[in-house]
Amino acid sequence: MNITYDFELPFQVRDYECDLQGVVNNSVYQNYLEHTRHQFMLSIGLDFADLFKRDILAVVARVDLAYKVPLRSGDNFVSRLRVEQQGLKYIFHQAIYRLPDEKLCLKGIVTTTSIVKGRLAICDEIVEAIKKVENERNQ
Repeated sequence: MNITYDFELPFQVRDYECDLQGVVNNSVYQNYLEHTRHQFMLSIGLDFADLFKRDILAVVARVDLAYKVPLRSGDNFVSRLRVEQQGLKYIFHQAIYRLPDEKLCLKGIVTTTSIVKGRLAICDEIVEAIKKVENERNQ
């Protein structure tokens, strides 16, 4: 299945991200995915620091990752995502592709939600931004 992504961010593997086997440590991939989500949110006008100041927390509720092909020191890659909103959840379909061969290295689904003034709630600002992205994708 071909997926249309809403955002992508290029990276290069750094030496210290690799384990003794010479491949990127599994936990580092979550850092790549998180940074991609944060940069995506900024690109659609949402700033985590600003939301936090207004007592709105965007938090991860669940992560499901499938590791396919390992990245190694110096590899260039791109992290891509597609977002959708489902009730209280914001679902990020994310993938990492090695460059230049576009080999799929990791795919995952990261489910997030929001806590507004200490309560699990829909954040209208986040929903509106995501709906705009979904509408643009569907045109």
